[in-house]
Amino acid sequence: MVRVQNLTRADALSAVRNPLAFIAERWTPTSRTVQRAALAALVMAVVIVVTGGAVRLTGSGLGCPTWPKCTDDSLTATSAMGFHGAIEFGNRMLTYVLCAAVGWAIIAARSQKPWRRGLTRLGWAQFWIVMSNAVLGGIVVLVGLNPYTVAAHFLLSTALITVAALMWQRTREGDAAPRPLVGKSVQQLVWFLVVASVLLIAAGTVVTGAGPHAGDSSEVERIPVSWENVAKLHAVLAWIVVTLTFALWFVLKAVDAPQGPLRRTRDLFLILLAQGVLGYVQYFTDLPEALVALHMLGSCLVWIGVVRVLLSLRERPEAVTDLPGPATASALTRA
Repeated sequence: MVRVQNLTRADALSAVRNPLAFIAERWTPTSRTVQRAALAALVMAVVIVVTGGAVRLTGSGLGCPTWPKCTDDSLTATSAMGFHGAIEFGNRMLTYVLCAAVGWAIIAARSQKPWRRGLTRLGWAQFWIVMSNAVLGGIVVLVGLNPYTVAAHFLLSTALITVAALMWQRTREGDAAPRPLVGKSVQQLVWFLVVASVLLIAAGTVVTGAGPHAGDSSEVERIPVSWENVAKLHAVLAWIVVTLTFALWFVLKAVDAPQGPLRRTRDLFLILLAQGVLGYVQYFTDLPEALVALHMLGSCLVWIGVVRVLLSLRERPEAVTDLPGPATASALTRA
C-alpha cells in the first residue's frame, strides 16, 4: 500500500489557482503515456467526424431541433423524439469524450519532465478548435443544416485532425531545430501534394452539400450545383493527388531518401487506392449510406497520411544542453 500524502489548505488553494501545475508537481508520465494520450485525441477527432457523418446519413441532423438544449424544454433527448433524437444527442455527448481525450493530452504534456511548452500549446489549440466547432455545430442546427455551415463544420474538424496529428508526431520527436531529410525540390513536390489534397477535401464538402444526403427528411437547402459534376471534379483532383503521391515515391527512391519518408508515402498511396475504389463504387451505386460513411473515414485517413508525409521530411532530435566543461566548472566554483 502506498500512503497518499495529505492535502493541506495551501495545496487546495494551489490546485484551484493552477490545477495543471498542481498535477504536474505530483505526476510525471512516461514518454509512452504522453504518446498514447496524443494518439487518443487524434483517434477521437476521427471518431467525431465519422459519427457526425452517421448523424447526417441517418437523417438525424435535426433530431435535436435546437441548441444547446435538445429541445426548448429538455436538455436531453426524450423518448418521444425516437431514433433520430437519440442519434443526434448521442453525437453531442461524444463531444465530451473528445474533450476528455484532449484534456488528457494537455495534462500529460504539461506534466512531462522536462516540460515541453510546445506540446502543451498544441493540446490547447485542439481544445479551442473543439470549442469553436461545438459552437459552429450549434449554428448548423439553428440554421436548419445550411450546407455551407455543414461544410465549414467538417473543415474545422479537419483542422482539429491536423493539429492532433502534429501533436502525436511531436511526442515522438525532440525539441531541437528541425533538420531536413530531403532536398528543396522534394519538399516543393510535397507541398503541391498538400495543396492538391486540401482542394480534394474542399471539393468533397461541395459534393456532400449538393448531394442527396441532406441530413434530415425535411426540405433542406442544398448547394445549387450539380453534385454529379462536382463529383467528377472531385475524382479528377483525387487522380492528381494519387499521381503526385506516386511521383513523390518514385523521386524518393531515385534520390535514395531515408526510409521514413518512403514508408509514409507508401502508406498514403495504399490509403488513396482504397479510398479511390470506395469512391467509384459509391458513385455508381447511388451513394449508399454505409459506403459514404466509410468514405468519410477514408477522407480523414488520407489527410492524416498527407500530414505524416509532410512531417516525415525532417527530423527533430532531442535538444542537447551544453554542460560546463572542467575549466568552466572550476571558474564557476572560484566565482
